[in-house]
Amino acid sequence: MKLSQFQFNLPTELLAEYPAENRDESRLMVINREKKTIEHKMFKDVIDYFDEGDVLILNNTKVFPARLFGNKEKTGARIEVFLLRELNAEQRLWDVLVDPARKIRIGNKLYFGDDDSLVAEVIDNTTSRGRTLRFLYDGSYEEFRSKLTELGETPIPKYISREVTPEDKERYQTIYAKVEGAVAAPTAGLHFSKHLLKRLEIKGVDFAEVTLHVGLGTFNPVEVEDLSKHKMDSEELIIKQETCDIVNNAKIKKKRICAVGTTSMRAVESAVSSARTLNTFDGWTNKFLFPPHDFSIANCMITNFHTPKSTLLMMVSAFTGHDLMKEAYAEAIKEGYKFYSYGDAMLII
Repeated sequence: MKLSQFQFNLPTELLAEYPAENRDESRLMVINREKKTIEHKMFKDVIDYFDEGDVLILNNTKVFPARLFGNKEKTGARIEVFLLRELNAEQRLWDVLVDPARKIRIGNKLYFGDDDSLVAEVIDNTTSRGRTLRFLYDGSYEEFRSKLTELGETPIPKYISREVTPEDKERYQTIYAKVEGAVAAPTAGLHFSKHLLKRLEIKGVDFAEVTLHVGLGTFNPVEVEDLSKHKMDSEELIIKQETCDIVNNAKIKKKRICAVGTTSMRAVESAVSSARTLNTFDGWTNKFLFPPHDFSIANCMITNFHTPKSTLLMMVSAFTGHDLMKEAYAEAIKEGYKFYSYGDAMLII
């Protein structure tokens, strides 16, 4: 398929600036792929679509406060530093993005905190905005990470034009987040409340956890018309044996296996055996899912509404069917559904 097939006009007022008041009270569009039907529900109604022995695949990655603001030595210019990934814990080396980048060169030092208690030196240029920083800090590694957490800000997406609030620290995180490492939330999971998960558990639904540390590469624009030429950034992925056992047992019993979010779907599709079962995985994936794709593990999906020409939209199109996806998105715009990270949700069965 071509990039231009994923273009549509999205009114800016449909980009969600804030989360729903209660996690499980966002809107839910339910798409039945076989019947080609579209229904409108509340997210907490999702429980009606699952029975005992069905499985929800949850991405338990935890967002860390990846956005820092520092001052350049001598000039004092305010510089945003977005932490992408730790390269070397012992040397405290990090891949970062800086903004404005034109002011930041190798050898420059940046000072963070009101007391300049954290200093970083630029030691390499990686891309136009990318830099490698070495953080200079006298304390232990644990104290250094604590200092990053203290000075960092919740990395809500750039499209949200308002200031970060204390509420974002809680709401831009799933309630089942455990393993720190993501710079963006697996947003489909934001709709689950503790109460809803408990109700699903009582109903006999099983939970299988994967860890895919979401990077900013997920949101990189696709710049080639031929989708087969697009290269995804790699993201760290861990799938344990316990998860494989839960999922593969449900496959044998022909139960509903639901990937909660594009990250969970990408995770399990990156670890498929030749027998089309789920394998353990500990490494990095750059899997790009776009039409046509034959999905091996999940037969159901929960996801948010995505922006035009995004790789996330392409994955959903591959799972839903392109024509039905286009119809659903047209309906979502007509009905005023909210899009993107804090937006409403879609259940595809």
